[in-house]
This record gives sequence, structure tokens and C-alpha cells, in this order.
Amino acid sequence: MNREWSDLNKDMQALIKKKYTFPEGKETLFKLRDELMKTVDSFKGDLKRKDFDSMPFINADGYHSKNIAYSIWHIFRIEDIVAHTLILDDEQIFFSGDYKKRTGSPIITTGNELVKDQIAEFTRRLDIDELYAYIKDVKESTEKIIRDLAHDDLKQKVSDIRRKKLESLGVVSTDEAAYWLIDYWCKKDIMGLIKMPFSRHWIMHIEACLRIKEKL
Repeated sequence: MNREWSDLNKDMQALIKKKYTFPEGKETLFKLRDELMKTVDSFKGDLKRKDFDSMPFINADGYHSKNIAYSIWHIFRIEDIVAHTLILDDEQIFFSGDYKKRTGSPIITTGNELVKDQIAEFTRRLDIDELYAYIKDVKESTEKIIRDLAHDDLKQKVSDIRRKKLESLGVVSTDEAAYWLIDYWCKKDIMGLIKMPFSRHWIMHIEACLRIKEKL
């Protein structure tokens, strides 16, 4: 793992635990996310369109078996779902911004259900410029939500009502490779969600993207 990212993530997790260091923890989280986003932005300048769909490790066991476009989609669909449906209980950016139409996506899910060639078939249909517009909107909206959180909010768990709403939206596939996510998220409190979808999840997939990029 990138040492700087790892250290920022470790510092953030320690800081958000305590009420008096929670504001500093938020800023550390935002710094981590800004650093990670610089890497994501660099792909757009460094790669050709076809590179976003390339899968040089298609038969590998790990996040690097996907492709870069899928990884970007996956990170931010999950964040959008968790931030807006499970934490804030409002409309996801994907829907309010009409991003299904704008990106040309054939799916509204996280993409966990897709395997091997299905992934490349999916990402070849994406408008990369609109995908980047989407992830920028999601990042900004999530950070607004986090800025507005009080430390006491971190203990809140996902309510049954919000879980049922999530299930009804169809944004997590019923395929067994994806549906486990609902249980995973709904067992966490808001602090737990900050630690994974909003931070460590980014690191895992962006490091996989860098491995793919190096191979291209």
C-alpha cells in the first residue's frame, strides 16, 4: 500500500474516534481523498480511451483483475449509494444528475455481479467524460455530508427502513457476488462506513488501477 495513503488513513481512523479530534479527522480524510483523486484524475490525462477497458490481469485473483473504468465506476457508485441512501436518505447523485443517460451505462448497480469479459463489455459503453463528471459530483456531495456530521452521529446504524429502501431501488444486484454488500453496509455504523467505502475502499481499487496502468 502507498505509504502516504496508508499513513493518512491510519491517522484519520484514530482522529475520528475522539470527539475533540473529530474535526481534524475529517480534514485528514479529505486530504486523503484529494490525494487519491489526483491519481484518478491522472488516468484521464495519461491513458487512451481503450486503456480504460483493458484487462491485462483478467484471470488473476484480486481487484487488478478488473479494469480502470470499472474500478472508478465501482468506487463511486458504492459511495453514492451509501452516502445518499443509507446515511442522508435522499436521492442518489446518479439519479438526480441523470447519470445513467449521461454516462451511457447499461446498469445502475455497483457492478459486483459482472465478471471478466462482462466488465469490458460494460465499460466500453461508458462516456468517460461523463463518468468523471459523476465522480466529481459524488465526491463533493459526500464531503458535504461528512462536514455536516457531529461526532455523536457516528454511532448511528442503518435503520431497517433505509435498508428496505436500498433493496427496493435495485442498485445492488441480487447476484450472490453483489447482494452480500447490503448486509455488510447495514451492520456498520456511520463511523464504520467512513472507514471503508469512503476511504480504504478507494485505496484498494486505486492501487489496483495503478497496477493495471503499469502493465499497459
